[in-house]
Amino acid sequence: MQNARAAGSGPRGARAGRRVGGSRARAERNKQPAAPLRRDKSLTLTAVKEDKAAAIHRAVLRVLWDVGAIIDDAPTKRWLIEDHGCREAEDGRVRFPEDLVERALETVPRRIRLYDRNGEMTVDTRDRTPKFCPGHNCVQVLDYETGEHRPANLSDIEKVGRVSEALPNIDALASLGYPGDVPVEEEALLTVKTLTAASRKPVVFTGHDEVEAEEIWAFLASEVGGWDKLADKPSGLDLIGPVSPLKLGEETCRRIQFAARHMLPNVCYPAIFPGMACPITLAGAIVQSSAESLAGVVISQMTMPGAPIMAGSSILPMDMRRADLAYGSPEYALGGLGSADYFNHIGLPSWTGAGCSDAHDLDLQAAAEVGSNMTAAALAGTTFVHNLGFLSGGRTGSLEMLVLCDELAGMVGRLAAGITVDEDAIALEVIKRAAADNAFLTDPHTFARYETEMWIPGLFERSDVSLWLESGSTPMRQRIKEKLQDLLAG
Repeated sequence: MQNARAAGSGPRGARAGRRVGGSRARAERNKQPAAPLRRDKSLTLTAVKEDKAAAIHRAVLRVLWDVGAIIDDAPTKRWLIEDHGCREAEDGRVRFPEDLVERALETVPRRIRLYDRNGEMTVDTRDRTPKFCPGHNCVQVLDYETGEHRPANLSDIEKVGRVSEALPNIDALASLGYPGDVPVEEEALLTVKTLTAASRKPVVFTGHDEVEAEEIWAFLASEVGGWDKLADKPSGLDLIGPVSPLKLGEETCRRIQFAARHMLPNVCYPAIFPGMACPITLAGAIVQSSAESLAGVVISQMTMPGAPIMAGSSILPMDMRRADLAYGSPEYALGGLGSADYFNHIGLPSWTGAGCSDAHDLDLQAAAEVGSNMTAAALAGTTFVHNLGFLSGGRTGSLEMLVLCDELAGMVGRLAAGITVDEDAIALEVIKRAAADNAFLTDPHTFARYETEMWIPGLFERSDVSLWLESGSTPMRQRIKEKLQDLLAG
């Protein structure tokens, strides 16, 4: 279990000119809370019940056979047809027979584990404790010092790594930006090297083609002592995306097969736009995107039965008034919930997205949207959540947003834990001995649990209004900035 105490959580000391009482109050407010427990969740939210998930699966199988998928890699296409019973349709698409898909689902591992480079497990998709990861490869960043939206550079990626290492509820790394100050052909590898130099946590990456992916995997293998050790305790996850509608590109097929041969994990999931690249209904989007994911799963399992691969459907609703992405919409959260329900139904590990907003700044809209979709994700049928730190519908990465999302991750993780009901929690003996003289505050049961029974915020305000005023009534945005500066200074 990671230490959930964030270094430097809370603002810096009081500024010059404030009275002593205000400084004392602020220092009291910013005392480090006790390290919270990373609790198992017992509370879940179901968007697609079992009978509906079965109906979706029947439709997925029909899509893979009746429509098929474009397989751009000629050797993979020939191999699927000649060796594994697929058929080529008149339009050149590859049709996947139902029994082939079901065989692949029988051999795919039921869980994916990721490890830090010290060999400690940080992510287990079957774990009941929510795990969180930033988003990846935004085209720009929101500069927390200047407020400017600008292209990302490698120094921004380094800061993402350092901040992610320090934040207690971030369990894996992702870049939050696409560095534009390095050669395009070196960007993916340099991003991974920069992140891993700043943090020991496992890294989620995108090798834009099979050559880059192999270079990144080779680097990660060298970091942990070789390919066998990397396969035994993988410290990376390759993000591989089919192209909607129903197309697996040449590099996608080759990256899936490379990972499978080396028993390295990847996630095969599309970014799909309802009404533009799939049906506009959420159920239709789940069907088509799941079919695209399962085509990749088949390729993985036919390459190496038992190879680790996970799925996910990045269903990105579009506001059709201007064809804008709507990451902050309720439909985005529902698409993630429903996809997780379906993948659970067929026994396929998956992840979902949250911690993202369509707002362009860290404002009230951003806070409302990430609070909503992170709550939904924490209650989803998967415990692995990514995309934390996104603004502008996924086009802007924000370290300030990532700090806010870390705070929310602690909060929604506690919500997902639900209510423990056992003999100790029912506390009958406590009531018997303490009720007569109202001695609950000094009872040993309270003393043993007062720091862990309730989630304690590191940023959110809970003080009396007079104390808040005395401490400078610092706005949340400023508290986030100061915490971020402390994390980077440390």
